[in-house]
Amino acid sequence: MTAEPLNSRRILRFWTPLLGTWLLMAVDGPLLTAIIARMADAELNLAAYGVAFSFALVAEAPIIMLMSASTSLASSPLAYRRLRRFTAVLTALTTLGLALLLVPQPYTLLMEGLIGLSAEIASRAHWALLVLLPWPAAIGWRRFYQGVLIRSGQTKRVALATLFRLAGMAGCAFFLFYRSDLQGALLGGMALSCGVVAELLASRFLSRGAIKRLLAAPQQGEVLSYAALWRYYLPLALTPFITLGVHPLVILFLGKGRFPFESLAVMPVLGALTFIFRAIGLSFREVVSALLGKDLRGYLPIRNFSYGLALFASGSLLLIALTPLSTLWLQQVAGLNPELIHFSRWPLVLMALLPAGSVISSFQRGLLMEGRMTRPVSTATIIEAAVILGLLTLLLLYSSLSGALCAALAYVVGRLLAILWMIFPCRLVLKREAAVPSDKSFAEPESDADFSL
Repeated sequence: MTAEPLNSRRILRFWTPLLGTWLLMAVDGPLLTAIIARMADAELNLAAYGVAFSFALVAEAPIIMLMSASTSLASSPLAYRRLRRFTAVLTALTTLGLALLLVPQPYTLLMEGLIGLSAEIASRAHWALLVLLPWPAAIGWRRFYQGVLIRSGQTKRVALATLFRLAGMAGCAFFLFYRSDLQGALLGGMALSCGVVAELLASRFLSRGAIKRLLAAPQQGEVLSYAALWRYYLPLALTPFITLGVHPLVILFLGKGRFPFESLAVMPVLGALTFIFRAIGLSFREVVSALLGKDLRGYLPIRNFSYGLALFASGSLLLIALTPLSTLWLQQVAGLNPELIHFSRWPLVLMALLPAGSVISSFQRGLLMEGRMTRPVSTATIIEAAVILGLLTLLLLYSSLSGALCAALAYVVGRLLAILWMIFPCRLVLKREAAVPSDKSFAEPESDADFSL
């Protein structure tokens, strides 16, 4: 029987479960900011929550790629045990780093002295970060176990574990909202911690069968030494560390720009809404790697699908930003007051371009990784971060724009230049692999197994 060609319908069917997982995670931000916006001192707590969440993301950066490492390396009992010890050390180090940040003297020096936050916002963010101490370890371990699930082909269980995260986070948030008088930023931190711990426990439980089969399998294949494992993992950790490290620096600039209070209050809301549509591109990264196939024969259909997906992602967010739907979301869902809604409009319009950039960037990075040309990926990330910070500095110094609008513009220009940087390396990969001999070669996969989940 002839295998089904790789077309848009097939790519969509393959991609949809992965999108579902990312969309479930994308619910966290809008839900929590909407709850915080309905509590006392909403603007103060939104600003403090945004600061705390940004630093939690930096603490998470070193362990984000544990899922990829686990998927790739956990192939035998010894490899699993060695990677498990590696995960224990890495998560302990990241937790220790976050704990050291929270020592009062260096924390005050950083937040109030260097970033320029008010004492009130810094204090609320401190409490939120204290309850987020379990965050990096929980994220690291659940990604380790989810990598085992992916390697064993049980991707639906990954999505199921994410449902537990959403349930734990929402349940904790609503319980504290109705049953306590906690500050909004503290509530947000506690809800996030409950959610990731619930996801970790669910991932461990759902992966028990896969782990049992893995440990019972005969020992075979190459197992990296601990030194080799560190060398393997360090480049993987670099890209998310740079990417996530930009956000606290942007907060630093916002605290020193025009309308700092309003900018710090609206950016978590805009970031949460934008992330829902950026998740479309983030979830597409694995699709590109999986479906390009031998000799990159899947290039044309995936490229064409990515173009359509980019238009859909940014077009949908632009539809919200340029119509009364923006007021409906920002007021009724996010709970912003009319002044902050007006302040948010143009930053949201600019940030509506980011989902398209996320899709195209994921397509390029997947192509470069399959072509074994990964250095341009890290270089593009460095360029993007440098452009964001450099342009933001210039705008805040020499323009009269609000801090939020400057940040939105810097994010868009940074992503655009990163995409432009990767065009030439992508062409080199295509030329080297002779990836486009004919349309037919991309339309006929070698076997149906190539596209199974």
